Amino acid sequence: MLSDDDHRKAAEAILKAERERVPCPQLSKTFPGMEIADAYRVQDLWAEARIAGGARLAGHKIGLTSRAMQMASKMTEPDYGRILDDALFNDGAQIRTDLFIKPRLEVELAFIMGEDLSGPGCRIYDVMRATEFVVPALEIIDYRTEVPRAIVDTIADNAAFGAIVVGGRTVRPFDVDVRWIGATLSQNGIIEESGVSAAIMGHPAAGIAWLVNKLAAVDAGLKKGQIVLGGSFTRPVDIRKGDVIQADYGPLGAIGVSFV
Repeated sequence: MLSDDDHRKAAEAILKAERERVPCPQLSKTFPGMEIADAYRVQDLWAEARIAGGARLAGHKIGLTSRAMQMASKMTEPDYGRILDDALFNDGAQIRTDLFIKPRLEVELAFIMGEDLSGPGCRIYDVMRATEFVVPALEIIDYRTEVPRAIVDTIADNAAFGAIVVGGRTVRPFDVDVRWIGATLSQNGIIEESGVSAAIMGHPAAGIAWLVNKLAAVDAGLKKGQIVLGGSFTRPVDIRKGDVIQADYGPLGAIGVSFV
């Protein structure tokens, strides 16, 4: 484990990179002894600083939900980060690309909590019962550290969260089969990606149940009204200034945004 002073220095490096839009050296190189627990502590300090600066915790995101991504990161489970309210966009938004360093975009589902939910022992049906709505969402991912990155770099960097876009049709979780929600992602009129929500650990609520149980270990949980991004079911697509994005979820509607 790193010292408290090292945790603070690492969080300050991420904050500076985010503020100046210039990636910092990998924390795993600056602090070679960094472990997973250290990385989450750095994320905690980053979030505390951002909230002290006026942001509000709006929810959580889950990453590394696909087996391929876990293997690439040499992990056996997902990771998680925070969603802050100053990184929320609605369908139709014009999003400034200079808010990010090197943005990429993924297709996801967002779960809106209808009641508090805590672990341990949380299962998929507990998540479904506690969810008020499911809504189409796009996650913009962005890294504040240089490459190549270790998993501790990504976790400390708030699991590479950049922003979230929500839109489309809001549905109650039992009104559709949330395992089989499909979507296509078009970039400048060309379909670049497609996927189905069952690709998220077999069920898009599975990652959320995992998150609830992980948060229980630090005496935390999900709160009513919070947004939880369940994980991507498409490959990330690089975003550039001038891009127009359309994600079509079929019966659940579509999300359209442009980058300026």
